[in-house]
Amino acid sequence: MHTVSKRTLMDKTAPNRSTGIINGKSSNVLNWDDVRFPWAYPKYKKMLSNFWTPFEINMAQDIKQFPNLSEAEQDTFLKIIGLLALLDSIQTDYAGKVADYLTDSSLNALMIMLAQQEVIHNHSYSYVLSSLVSKQKQDEVFEFWRTEPILERRNDFVVRGYRDFVEQPNVEHLLKSIVFDVILEGLFFYSGFAFFYHLARNQKMVATSTMINYINRDEHIHVDLFVKIFKEILNEYPEYKKKLEPFVQQTFLQAAELEIEWARYIIGHRIDGIFINEVEDYIKFYANVRANQLGYDRPFEGYRKNPLRWIKAYEEVDLGKSDFFEQKSRQYTKVNYVDNGFDEL
Repeated sequence: MHTVSKRTLMDKTAPNRSTGIINGKSSNVLNWDDVRFPWAYPKYKKMLSNFWTPFEINMAQDIKQFPNLSEAEQDTFLKIIGLLALLDSIQTDYAGKVADYLTDSSLNALMIMLAQQEVIHNHSYSYVLSSLVSKQKQDEVFEFWRTEPILERRNDFVVRGYRDFVEQPNVEHLLKSIVFDVILEGLFFYSGFAFFYHLARNQKMVATSTMINYINRDEHIHVDLFVKIFKEILNEYPEYKKKLEPFVQQTFLQAAELEIEWARYIIGHRIDGIFINEVEDYIKFYANVRANQLGYDRPFEGYRKNPLRWIKAYEEVDLGKSDFFEQKSRQYTKVNYVDNGFDEL
């Protein structure tokens, strides 16, 4: 089994441009004009241009609306925030651990930026909660991951995949941990996102949905970054491509089952206007999208079209136009996920 070695702090005998994505040689000096992967600098510029903070979001209207949400809507709202807070906390730490083993200094830089964005995501959940509920309730929300059995099953599923890499860093465990990362950032958020966009569609909690929109945009970029890293590692260690195929299929099937279980629990038939069968199809659709992005067969037969097409209006905003949330003018480039094959497969 191939081990992976940590990147050295400085190596005078090595070139600035790394000789491999992992287990390579690099001086560890970052020169953006002399990096191994041509996609690294465009990714850096994209992540930089998407910088935001929770302070940009005016919560005044949400503060007025939250007490008027139904009991089921309030409960779902808080439980999803609790889930997202845990997942992004894990991501911050995981990104740093992966960065230690990436030889190329540009990829290390991208991981640090990714980790910073996850910190901002976690801050945004505290920002929203502190605006809407008491400190006691806020603390309770941040403890949901300890007390909700369905959350525990989902979280243990991902944490076990990460822990194997952390405790036994080798190529296979690194690749498998990236599969779990793509599931976490590219699947486990999505029923929660659908709920917040549904509220916004009904002119409820629009500021919170603006924040979710920013996070959603970041997570798309994070998934794409990890997919690129995954494929570059397979380019250097091609023997793992076939070896991981059964693992990828089984892991995505299990992940979709866990996400569907969670969606039935938090949304089910208690949120007016969201049909749980469509959310379940949406989860299977995204499981197919993510497995396909990684270069493997789709785990679910069919499910080639997004059943919640209305969500696209909430994920994509044109350059420089005041968005539908009417929160602020967003100066960033629209990414058309339909063109990228994310809406139909």
